Amino acid sequence: MSNYEPVIGLEVHVQLKTKSKIFCSCSTEFGAEPNTNTCPVCLGLPGSLPVLNKRVLELGIRAALAFNCNIAERLKFDRKNYFYPDLPKAYQISQFDKPLSFKGFLNVALKSGEAKRIGITRAHLEEDAGKMIHDQSPDGSLVDYNRTGTPLLEIVSEPDITSPEEAYVYLKQLKAILEYAEVSDCNMQEGSLRCDANISIRPVGQKELGTKTEIKNLNSFRAVQKSLEYEIKRQEETLLNGERIIQETRLWNDEKGTTLSMRSKEEAHDYRYFPEPDLVPFTVSREVVKKIEEELPELPEARKNRFKESYELSDYDALNLVAEKSLADFYEETCKSIKDPKLASNWIQSELLGQLNVRKETISTTSLSPQDLSGLIQLIENKTISGKIAKEVLPEMLSSGKSAGEIVKEKGLVQITDTGAIEKIVEKVIEANEKVAGDYRSGKNAALGFLVGQVMKETKGKANPGLVNQLLKKKLSS
Repeated sequence: MSNYEPVIGLEVHVQLKTKSKIFCSCSTEFGAEPNTNTCPVCLGLPGSLPVLNKRVLELGIRAALAFNCNIAERLKFDRKNYFYPDLPKAYQISQFDKPLSFKGFLNVALKSGEAKRIGITRAHLEEDAGKMIHDQSPDGSLVDYNRTGTPLLEIVSEPDITSPEEAYVYLKQLKAILEYAEVSDCNMQEGSLRCDANISIRPVGQKELGTKTEIKNLNSFRAVQKSLEYEIKRQEETLLNGERIIQETRLWNDEKGTTLSMRSKEEAHDYRYFPEPDLVPFTVSREVVKKIEEELPELPEARKNRFKESYELSDYDALNLVAEKSLADFYEETCKSIKDPKLASNWIQSELLGQLNVRKETISTTSLSPQDLSGLIQLIENKTISGKIAKEVLPEMLSSGKSAGEIVKEKGLVQITDTGAIEKIVEKVIEANEKVAGDYRSGKNAALGFLVGQVMKETKGKANPGLVNQLLKKKLSS
């Protein structure tokens, strides 16, 4: 075991789901032609004045409440000063000493089954910068200011995370809450959710924190986990070699699986924060906060508990199903037309998600509807087809777009439930496998499984397995 322990804190930037930017009326539409969603305000032209988007404030409060944060009564915005080509004003409007919210927490369930509470230091509002494009011009880099002024909520965790696995689980849970609260689409490919990781190590048992590095360019939760694993190992080797850790910003290279030094780390005072003179401090009434809290939709933890109670699911199954809102919605819709919620849970988690993974699809992108899946499960429940046949039908449904009923009818897959017909096949199988039949009669119960398999083979999987078992036992005991 290592003599060092990691201390990890995460900074997550979430794009709030608004039609217009935080301080102007420009569109937040993704994929527009470069520099078309801009105006004098988001470009910082002389004489232009920002005005706070009310919807941004409401969504920010909603998200902060979902993370159990305290909402500040008095808010103000600040200028975070630094120069970079994607920042046209040469400052970013953010929040420094009076953030939107503070002192929240997130309860996460680890693979070990242990529950852990991770503190949230603060969640504050700010505007996004533009986007640098480095590979489309031979003469230099290009800049697209469409993202400039896009509303962000920055969620800063306490340094309570002690492993890359915890970081991954925390991010999954955080994303689920944001989706359930309907404050962001959390699309990492479009930049709606971005994460920076701060990591330091210290000797086990030491209270004082080590020198930290910040990792950027993390475009997936797995990248966060892998980069932290690499950085912990790198820092350990550095210290064991008698060298010191440099406080710096590092970039994650996903192809090489390494972090690379980018620049020495700036401290807060380097940004020369000062109050934004064009946006006066203001008060958020407790009535407004209470109203937003009352309008919060059902969140993952509450939905998990309801699934356990209403559908009699295990904690494990319920937790997996509510991990993504789209998956939980799909499951509930499927359950409306069937008798056995546990059967639906099994089919979604194993067969359906397995097939979608092979096809590189998700529950959100598949053309299969909950009604389609419930139609397949109904055929199992009423014994029209066996579970084995259903596993052959599902891929066909995904490929052809046909219903389960259509496929079963076209291919003649209806389960054989005629006792007389199955009885004849059972007698034939016993006669052809006298030694195995004798093994079963002498007490080797496992031999029955082989005989069941032979009957199913003879009927091309269409015999009712329960009836096959019943008839074989009857014949073998006579």
